[in-house]
Amino acid sequence: MSTSETARPATLDAASLRELIDSGRAPRLLDVRTPAEFETSHIPGSYNVPLDLLKEHREELRNHLDEDVVLVCRSGARATQAEQALAGVGLPNLKVLNGGIMAWQAANAPIKQGAPRWDLERQVRLVAGSIVLASVAGSVFVPHLKWVAGFIGAGLTFAAVTNTCAMGMMLGKLPYNRGASCDLDSIVGQLRESPGGRA
Repeated sequence: MSTSETARPATLDAASLRELIDSGRAPRLLDVRTPAEFETSHIPGSYNVPLDLLKEHREELRNHLDEDVVLVCRSGARATQAEQALAGVGLPNLKVLNGGIMAWQAANAPIKQGAPRWDLERQVRLVAGSIVLASVAGSVFVPHLKWVAGFIGAGLTFAAVTNTCAMGMMLGKLPYNRGASCDLDSIVGQLRESPGGRA
């Protein structure tokens, strides 16, 4: 691993971010969760740039992000990956919201609510747990199915060690987790707007 991959990103706590927003010095807020998670609840004024899209188009997005940027996700893990991707293309002034949207909500900070949906982490737990349960139950009849449970366990261990989640990335691509505003052109269009025009 290179130094940029192992270095801890700069963070900003919910109280400090709220103070910046309230004082009129709001940084550019990029929420890297899935569109479905973003639609459920987000910080007013933030832009939804899903992590997979951000990683794929970081060079182009960098051209529209020349100011202070705070990256937001559920708890901070995906925002940290986004920070590494954007730092890799030379974007300065990046920070990660410490504790993510969960910390923001715990601080009773303003939140824009939408239709409730399951967040990506909960979906991963459901799918992984269902596969393990089905394979263990099925191994009574087909003993080799126990290895499916072992494979899922190994995948979850790898996800924890590397702070990445292949299952989460795959689930993030499902229509349930996508929205109409999930394409690069609409995101770039939103980023070009003046700060007063944010959602």
